[in-house]
Amino acid sequence: MHASGFDFTLPITDPTWVFFLVLCIILFAPILLNRLRIPHIIGMILAGVVIGEHGLHLLNYDSSFKLFGKVGLYYIMFLAGLEMNMEDFKQTRWKALTLGVLAFVIPMVLGFLSNIFVLKYGIISSVLLASMYASHTLIAYPIVIRYGVSRQRSVSIAVGGTAVTDTFTLLVLAVISGMFKGEMSGLFWVFLILKVVLLGGVIIYTFPRIGRWFFRKFSDEIVQFVFVLAMVFLGAGLMEFVGMEGILGAFLAGLVLNRLIPHVSPLMHHLEFVGNALFIPYFLIGVGMIINVRILGHVESLKVAFVMTTMALTSKWIASWATQKIFRMRAVERELMFGLSNAQAAATLAAVLVGYNILLPDGSRLLNDEVLNGTILLILLTCIISSFTTERAAKRLAVEEAHPDDLTQHKEEPERLLIPLSNPDTIEYLMNLALVLKDSKRKHNMVALTVINDNNDSPKLELAAKRNLEKAALVSAAANVSLQTVSRYDLNIASGIIHTVKEYDITDIVIGLHHKANIVDSFFGYLAENLLKGVRRQVMIAKLLIPVNTIRRINVAVPPKAELEAGFVKWVVQLARMSGMLGCSMHFFCDEQTLGYIQCLIKKHHPGLSVHYSVMEVWGDLLSMSGQVSYDHLWVVVSARRGSISYDTAFERLPIELGRYFSNTSLLIIYPDQCGETHDLISFSAPRADSEPQSYEKMCKWMYNKLKRN
Repeated sequence: MHASGFDFTLPITDPTWVFFLVLCIILFAPILLNRLRIPHIIGMILAGVVIGEHGLHLLNYDSSFKLFGKVGLYYIMFLAGLEMNMEDFKQTRWKALTLGVLAFVIPMVLGFLSNIFVLKYGIISSVLLASMYASHTLIAYPIVIRYGVSRQRSVSIAVGGTAVTDTFTLLVLAVISGMFKGEMSGLFWVFLILKVVLLGGVIIYTFPRIGRWFFRKFSDEIVQFVFVLAMVFLGAGLMEFVGMEGILGAFLAGLVLNRLIPHVSPLMHHLEFVGNALFIPYFLIGVGMIINVRILGHVESLKVAFVMTTMALTSKWIASWATQKIFRMRAVERELMFGLSNAQAAATLAAVLVGYNILLPDGSRLLNDEVLNGTILLILLTCIISSFTTERAAKRLAVEEAHPDDLTQHKEEPERLLIPLSNPDTIEYLMNLALVLKDSKRKHNMVALTVINDNNDSPKLELAAKRNLEKAALVSAAANVSLQTVSRYDLNIASGIIHTVKEYDITDIVIGLHHKANIVDSFFGYLAENLLKGVRRQVMIAKLLIPVNTIRRINVAVPPKAELEAGFVKWVVQLARMSGMLGCSMHFFCDEQTLGYIQCLIKKHHPGLSVHYSVMEVWGDLLSMSGQVSYDHLWVVVSARRGSISYDTAFERLPIELGRYFSNTSLLIIYPDQCGETHDLISFSAPRADSEPQSYEKMCKWMYNKLKRN
């Protein structure tokens, strides 16, 4: 039927209405199924069944679904690698390897025996069919992202186990496929292993270096997003080029780009948003469209589907149970590992289609129609069970995180970061630094501030302050982090910051290092100096020459007796959190006593970090450490206010040494929390206190003004 140029015949072929119908499914399926307390992933698959050619046949499974489906499949594997907590994965790598090996060996053994003795298949068909039981796809992974438990160790174990299991499965698929393509020569195994190893090495070595270079050169978020997608498909395409499945390349790309895309960064939020809003739902709908519900009337297909489903679910549960018992994990962690590792889709479809298209010498297929139909039912049932199981386990873990047991977890002081803004060129760097320093579990704990001198009523200053706050709000919104913006009038900037700290109960201040205007201007500037005198809270002064996500190592110089300061634990934990978020290593330089305290804290709060320690005999000798700091390192110096416990006279030379030896290095100077109220401290190191400039400062200014007039 045609009317006004529109074609209303079924199936719908007009691209506009096809895309509209798909968007309606993506929009309304979660809304409807959330009310029924059914995971929306199942809704996407069931909607695909209804609109597909085996249902109402509203749409054809055309090239658009194949294209977007493949993109969505790669996206799932890419996000799985990108979301992995590499700090936890270093701890759980043996657990992940154990789960991956068990999830491959147990299904292969049980599946082979059942295929031989129950289904009466041949040896090669039984091996290929058993490998399908072993493979699994992270269909339910968006659920753990939605509940915010993607960084749990059980999730890291399941994701790592998926990489191991699917690698073995796809190797089996490549070998069997090569046998029937005439590729099975004496050197087949050698070439296959060499190609996979060499390509994996190329991706691991080149992708991070290309990404780090690109992120330093280009800061536009859209350009960065397109670049990341290009790297994903490059990895997938290279893996397909050597005869493997592209999902391995996509997962590997996510794994190696993990450290360049922090979990709380705007780019990470954009990647998750686009994938979960479009590509992944498209893939799930496409999976549903190839399911033929009419196979329920075929006894042989039902028998094959029953055996396949039973073997797949049973073997995966045994693997998860064995991993839990071996490593003494909790039952909810076993449930989550089982939920994530029993869904069959990607590699299973690849295996069955390869087997279905292989013709034996007698004209029959290696995997017949019953196996093809049984596979579709296997995919449907395992996806449903996986979604329900993962939803239930993820919800339990999320509740536990929201209401921790007071007996096992100590209470920490509420964290609240203040980011004063003045220079529009440093706003993005400061905001990104604050995002990786903040505790991601705490909400509404960031405040951006602009201070306007109330002696100057220039509209230009007000407009500039408003633009700075808007730019900071855009950065935080892109990272899906709430930000409170404050604009205030005060006598001077330092006074405005000090008053804001008191009014908003600020615990940490992150400011940029000021630009030295003339030769007598101090290194830190009067703003920082007055701020340190006016607040006892932690102050972090930053100078970043490269984007935060491209930092490769954090070097920390710690003075003696730093462990006696009130804010010692806070800055150690924050730097460790930052290292884990960026996936970079840390190197502490301190004396033996302080080193022991830092080791205990790191082991307690972040045991999976890559941390190195060096004993620094003389604190003031920063020049000797300058050779160990590169351009892509962050040089952190833990300082102290005058009169504090860890204050040393060597701090007087700190501005000169930092300006002379570390001018081309990204810096972060930390002044930890102090106990007691703020006041002008008088000590042997500062007998005249800090309320007035020292004599040599006055003399330098007088000489400078004299020369300037002459």
